[in-house]
Amino acid sequence: MSDKEVLDELVIKYKDLKNEIHKVIVGQDEVVDQVLISIFSRGHCLLVGVPGLAKTLLVNTISDCLGLSFNRIQFTPDLMPSDIIGSEVLDEQRNFKFIKGPLFSNIILADEINRTPPKTQSALLEAMQEKAVTASGNNYKLPEPFFVLATQNPIEQEGTYPLPEAQLDRFMFNIFVDYPSFSEELAIVKATTSDEQISLNQILSGEDILKFQNSIRKMPVADNVLEYAVKLVGKTRINSEGAPKVTQEFITWGAGPRASQYLIVGAKCHAALRGKYSPDIEDVKAVAMPILRHRLVRNYRAEAEGYTMEKIIESIL
Repeated sequence: MSDKEVLDELVIKYKDLKNEIHKVIVGQDEVVDQVLISIFSRGHCLLVGVPGLAKTLLVNTISDCLGLSFNRIQFTPDLMPSDIIGSEVLDEQRNFKFIKGPLFSNIILADEINRTPPKTQSALLEAMQEKAVTASGNNYKLPEPFFVLATQNPIEQEGTYPLPEAQLDRFMFNIFVDYPSFSEELAIVKATTSDEQISLNQILSGEDILKFQNSIRKMPVADNVLEYAVKLVGKTRINSEGAPKVTQEFITWGAGPRASQYLIVGAKCHAALRGKYSPDIEDVKAVAMPILRHRLVRNYRAEAEGYTMEKIIESIL
């Protein structure tokens, strides 16, 4: 199959996938879109939202439709790195044997990632970056494809360990999950208070996902689109040439080169899912908010004047 045929197949499968997901998930169209873009872009995402907005259910539903192995890790203050990576134990022959932890799966739901100490957070982030883990000096490859979908509760700050900026940077997307509308909430209550059982069909396999990921990476990008993405990230840095007034007034630290890389990969995927064979500037703009949101650091003046991160990014765009 040519790359063009693979991308045409992706558009059909993507529509089927969304229809299947919406059998269970009501609304949250943009959230579903962004999670799927990060999966097809080989990225990881952080879902931020108050409890009860179906973040866990969404991840569970997506894993069922993709036919991938799935593990949920509930992050708690007493969780140790060996609890997620695995550990070496003595077998009957008194030889050390590595017992794999829950991290050895295609999709990992890191539930309430900010509840665990930095030592355990960094064990997960090594896996995200290297797609491998180190235990007792040995390196173990993780299964392909591999995604971490982490959730975080923005309102409960007691007993939490906020993710440092360097660790947040490993996530491709920071996805804000908002409350449903009145009609959506009505549909949710109607569906979840009856005994109706919904069976989901598997739309894609692991091999399909790897095939689509490779074809998306091969998509050509025009020089003006590359330049736009790099200039956009440059505008978030206070010392860079052409930094707008909003950046100089309200931002302490701007985004690094990883943001430029993700803007291009995300734009490629956004274009591919809409039947295009090359991304344009509109595709870069479409993925800019969830990519930049967690990479900029606001100063005290921004907080005092009520300038949200979204408002700052919109001004830069």
